[in-house]
Formats: sequence, structure tokens, C-alpha cells
Amino acid sequence: MAGFNTAVTGLKSASTMLDVAGNNIANSSTTGFKSSRTEFADIYASSVVGAGSSNTPGSGVTVSDISQDFSAGTIEFTNNNLDLAINGSGFFQLDDGNGTVTYTRAGSFELDKNGNIVSKTGKFLQGYGLDTDGNVLPLQNLAVSAKESAPKATESMELSFNINSAEDAEELQRTFDKDEPGSYTYSTTIETVDSLGFSNSIRTYFVEQAAKREQYQYDFSGALPPTGKISGVTFADFSNPQPSEILALQDADPRIDTSTLEVINGVLRFELFASATQLGDVIVTDTANTEIDLVAGFPRERDANEIQTIQLATSANLDPSAVPPAVTYPIQLTIAGVEIVIGQPTGTIADYREPIGTALESYSSEIIDKNPDIESFVYNSASNTIDITWKPEAGNPDLVSIVQTAGNSVFANTAANFEATEERVGDNSYLGAYRMYAYLNNTEALDIGKRLDPPGSQTVTEVGAIAINFDPTTGFLSGVNGEAVPAGGAAPAITITNADPTNPDTEIELDISGTTQFAAVSIVKNASQDGYPKGDLIGVSFAETGEMVAAFSNGQRQNLGLVAIASFENQDGLQPAGNTEWIATLISGNAIMNPPGAGLNGTLRSAALESSNVDLSAELVKLIEGQRNFQANSKTLETMNTVTQAILQI
Repeated sequence: MAGFNTAVTGLKSASTMLDVAGNNIANSSTTGFKSSRTEFADIYASSVVGAGSSNTPGSGVTVSDISQDFSAGTIEFTNNNLDLAINGSGFFQLDDGNGTVTYTRAGSFELDKNGNIVSKTGKFLQGYGLDTDGNVLPLQNLAVSAKESAPKATESMELSFNINSAEDAEELQRTFDKDEPGSYTYSTTIETVDSLGFSNSIRTYFVEQAAKREQYQYDFSGALPPTGKISGVTFADFSNPQPSEILALQDADPRIDTSTLEVINGVLRFELFASATQLGDVIVTDTANTEIDLVAGFPRERDANEIQTIQLATSANLDPSAVPPAVTYPIQLTIAGVEIVIGQPTGTIADYREPIGTALESYSSEIIDKNPDIESFVYNSASNTIDITWKPEAGNPDLVSIVQTAGNSVFANTAANFEATEERVGDNSYLGAYRMYAYLNNTEALDIGKRLDPPGSQTVTEVGAIAINFDPTTGFLSGVNGEAVPAGGAAPAITITNADPTNPDTEIELDISGTTQFAAVSIVKNASQDGYPKGDLIGVSFAETGEMVAAFSNGQRQNLGLVAIASFENQDGLQPAGNTEWIATLISGNAIMNPPGAGLNGTLRSAALESSNVDLSAELVKLIEGQRNFQANSKTLETMNTVTQAILQI
């Protein structure tokens, strides 16, 4: 009777089902484990001849396949950066070093004594190496090859800050001294690193230019006409400069205010703009290129205020009793838009200019109120002039106008309408202008790009201050070392030399873009540099796209490799190899290797592991099903035995 064999096949299949469910349950906590399921098929026995009868009973059941479920398990996070999980499809490729390649989803990795990344079974994780330029190398064992990070000397720095525009440059000492806080407006320090990894510092100082102009005087009294060179520009006669010579000097040395160039009694005189004060020397030579000495006491500074004067007439012209002419009072006139009326002085007066001058001065408050850029309006009895001093920020204002409408002229100029005389030119170029100094470790003065004084080479630099300029109306940086800063653009770089004690050839590029001069406290807004000391390896992590990144104690990070992810045309064809690993077969096809996130590959999660995808509830139900099937097939066997016994008893 075939029923016995049919029942046996049922018992065997049910037993296999229980084995598979039991294995799933046993591995419910195994990292990267993929559950299996038992698949059954019926058995029909047939002979070669006469096969296919519809009345043939079945011969039982067989296990057609034990298939694996490759769906992803839950990702659980850990504290170990070498724990890896694939968020999506794909497998890690492992190599045992003897030619056997396996694949796994269990990402519990660690470092061996040689720095290789290995599985718990000692197999090597495969990935792509990276050369020093970041180019991808062929597949290889992934290893932490860098145990330390070499030092890098500082080559570029970024510094942005705000200098308080409310600071008063007039309160600064006139000579800069880094050790005297009262001689500079603002100072800050940037840390740097030399080529051996030693820490150094560059301290920068910023001195706001005061409302002062430098005056230069050279004695040419022995040479007639006075002939020579200023800043390398030749003048045939300093007392009669030609337009072409003036233009050439403006190009060669823009610090010089050529409008002040003059020769008086054989002495050559000129002034520098207030923005250029203490930014280098001026070289004056004779025709033989021999330097001419400055007059004793020069260069010296003078206030940058404009001074205009009005000369009073002689006392006789102001005396009403003088004959001729008789003076008609009251005198009515307008100065700087203010109407003035002067009555006849009383009593006997030796010099009528003084009461006239005092009367004019009595209107100073009204004149200043109407013209707020005027600092003072006073009568100078020594010179019998009205001296009008402008505030330095007014620069070079228009000449004050004078209109007399009644009475005799009280001024040396007899015209009814005329202007004051400019005695001293005003200059507000100092507004927003600073001198910048820099020192290595606050001891050694640095070359930060100051060009040699003309006519020296303008490509050669020396130790000294450079100019930093701000737009006085907006407070934004407008110039660096004579180069303009584009509106909203990057500032020209400041090249610092000799700032690396171990390598004199090192140059540091300093970028001060974003620096401002606002009416707010002086602060550093950004300070950074690209140098770093030697560092030791402190850890390894992985990016989502597979890059293996080493972290060092100096704050640097370095990509050491790229994890490779394997995919298959038919992953169901993989053969289990134990230790939660699989081997590629002809059915699965060869592995297709790509970085994480490429194509259909999942991304990488560091410090995470993929849990088993076993569903315990479902597996327990399968146990019940398997037990029921086993019992039912046992009942079939028992029934067949009873039938057999009955036949034997006939």
C-alpha cells in the first residue's frame, strides 16, 4: 500500500518546515540574518507507458525549495563607527585572503593589528582605495593607512572685523608704538602654524589717520634754477613746474598734493595728502641723483583744516573823519550768507580796523550756524584779517563769498563782490583711512606689501605700514594697499612674507574682505587660517556615499577609501555559506560592484547594524502549522497500520 510512503513524505516535509522555522527563530537576533521559508511540491508517480491517468493517487509531498527573504531588517544604531548597515539593497564583499569571496549584510567590522577593516570572522572588507588626489583606485582591502596627519604651514588667512568709527584719531599719539595702546585704534591676533607645526601668531595693528598733513621742505638755495627730481620725476625748474611734470609726479607718487608744490627763497615745499601721512618717505634728488637733505625739523605735520582769510582795508580808509575819503556808515554787507550791519565807532580811535574786525567777529555764531562746516570765524589783530577756519572733514570747500551793499569798503579788496583768499588748503582724504602694521609673535615687524618709496621698484616690498581705506559714507572697505575694492566684491589679498620662522620662503595671503568701519564696538567677525599642527588618528567614520573618513586630533579629516557594495541580477540564487554570508553562484550571476548610493545600491549608515528580518510571530505560527501537519501525517500512518492489521486478521 502506497499510503505508508505518502505519510512518510508528509512527516519528512513537516519536519523540514519545523527545522526551517526553528532556524529562523534561533537567528532572530543574528545581525544581518535573512529568514527562510519552506516551499512544498506534490509527488505523482507514473510509469513510462500508460502515464497520465487521471485516477492516479498522489505519492506524497516533497520540499521543492528553501528560499530566503532578502527584505531589509530594522537598522539599529550603535556607538561604534565601524558598525555599518546598508540602507537599501546590496551586500558587503568580503575576502578571506585566500581567494574565497563571500557577501554579507552583517556589518559588524573592526580593525586588525595591521589597520585592515575585517569582519568578526577575520575576512577583509573590500572597497576602493584613493590616491593623494582623491582618484579612485582598483578594488582592494579597505584599511586605515594613515595613522597621523602631517603639519601644514599657514598659506592663507581670512580676517574680517569692524573698527568703531566713533574712535577719535586726534586722541592717538602721533608716533605708532605697538607697546603703547594709545598709539593705535584697534589690534587683533591670528594664530598661524609654521612648516614644522609650531604655533605662531600674527598681530595686526590699525592706526586711524588723523586730520594731519605732512609738510616737506628742501633747501635748493644754492641752485638756480632749482632743478632735480621728486620721486624719480625730473623737474627742469621747481619754481616753474610744467603740466607734464606735474602729471608725471601724480602718477609716480600719488601721496603728494602737487597743488602745494612751490619754491620760496630757494626752498622747495610741498605737502602729502592727509591719507598718506606716515606712509613712507619722499625722495628728492638733484640732477646727479644725489639726495637733497630736508630742512631741519621736516617733515612735520600741520592740521588739515582749510583756512580762508579776508584782509581789512587800511585804518585811514576806515576813519570817517579822514579826508579823503570819507567813510559812510553804517556799513552793510553779507558774508557767507549772513547779513552784517556795522555802525560808526564812537570816540577817538587810533586804528579803526580793530573795532571793524571785532564787529565782524561778533557775527561768528550766526555765520557758523548757517555754515556748520566752519569751525571758527575770528578777527586776527596781528594781521588785520578775518580768519575763517573750516572743520577738517569739510575738505577743500568753496571760498567764502563777500557782498557789500552800503558804505565804504572795509576790505583791502575794493570790489563790492569778491571771495575770501585761501591761505591753507583743506584736506579730508584722511576720512576712513588707516595704517596697518603686522608683527610675528608681536616682536618682529613683518613685510605686508609696502612698496618701496618711489622711485624704488614697485614690485619689491619692505617692512612698513600699508594703507587700508573705508568709504566714509557707507563704512565698507574701499581700498587695500592702494588697490580698490569692488563694491560687494573681494578685497585684494595682502601678501605677508617672512611669517614662517622655519621656512622664510613661505608667503601668507591675508584676505580682509567683509571688514567694515561702522559706529559700533570694534570686534572680530571672522578669523581663520588653513594651517594646522601634526595630528594623531582619533577615529574613523563613513559617509552615506561610502567614503571612509579618518579624523585626526588636529581637526583634519582625510578620505582613506570607498566602501564597495555588491549587487546581483538574481540575489535569490546566492548560496548560504554560514556566518551570515553568501557565495555567488551561476544562478545568482557575478557581483556588480559600485559605491553606496550608485544605481540601485542602498546608502551606507555608519554606527548602525541591520537586525535580522525574522518575524517571530509568523515563525511561531509556522511552528503550529508544522506541528499540525506532522500530527496529521502521523494519523495517516496510524490509519494505514490499522487497515493493514485488519487485512491480516481476515
